[in-house]
Amino acid sequence: MGLNPSDLERLRWATRHLEHPSLAARLMGIVGTPIEIAVKLLPRPLYRQVRAAADAVIGQVMEIAASSLRHARETDPRNGLYRGLAAGSGAIGGFFGVYGLLLDLPIATTLMLRSIAEIARAQGEDLHSAEARMACLEVFALGGRSESDDAAEAGYYGIRLALAVPVTQAARHIAEYGFSRPGAPVIVELIEAIAARFGVVVSEKAAAQLVPLLGAAGGAAINLVFMSHYQEMARGHFVVRELERRYGRELVQSSYEAILGEEALRTDPNGDPPAGR
Repeated sequence: MGLNPSDLERLRWATRHLEHPSLAARLMGIVGTPIEIAVKLLPRPLYRQVRAAADAVIGQVMEIAASSLRHARETDPRNGLYRGLAAGSGAIGGFFGVYGLLLDLPIATTLMLRSIAEIARAQGEDLHSAEARMACLEVFALGGRSESDDAAEAGYYGIRLALAVPVTQAARHIAEYGFSRPGAPVIVELIEAIAARFGVVVSEKAAAQLVPLLGAAGGAAINLVFMSHYQEMARGHFVVRELERRYGRELVQSSYEAILGEEALRTDPNGDPPAGR
């Protein structure tokens, strides 16, 4: 038995968004500079500060995910509200220049976590479950690609596989002890695994804010793209998880991979499988 046609279309949508993150392309549309070049132009001290800030903010939102998300009120996803709040935070950060990013980042990331949680609940996740709250944190890893990722790990299921052990161990630790021991090795390991990928996207955001020197308006526009990017990642992720609960992971993953195979055939008229598949 396969997925019914409407669920298969939902999975196609999720696959397109999860396998083709478009943050760098969108940012280039704002700043007019390839983001890869812009990142290389970041002063090394600032680059290190940005990556350290990404590590720190993931630790902060992890504590929020581990404790307060289960008390979040039930509501339909308010994507527009969170985009507006993120844009406001970006405008303030942009007004103070690129170092305003270090002030803006914790606010924007916390807003993203709240938005991600609402999207998760709308797809049937029980936020009283530590596992569901850890799934919200996984979204931050899905939105970026680490330079150390190999071809197999760079895809959606590859990243989930790479995070499976630290996510499971952290969820078990939090269920048993709460967040009273945030420095426990299993917590640190999960923070490092997520921050390694989240830091890639934060570096792109910092580079975009530095190159054009657009001030408050630029900061607002960049944060709007930043928030929209993670909301799309969250919708795709929780659509897949909802389908897995109904059909089983094996069937959904095989359908997901079949969709990727169809896409590869459309882009390669000779039908040769692309490298890494």
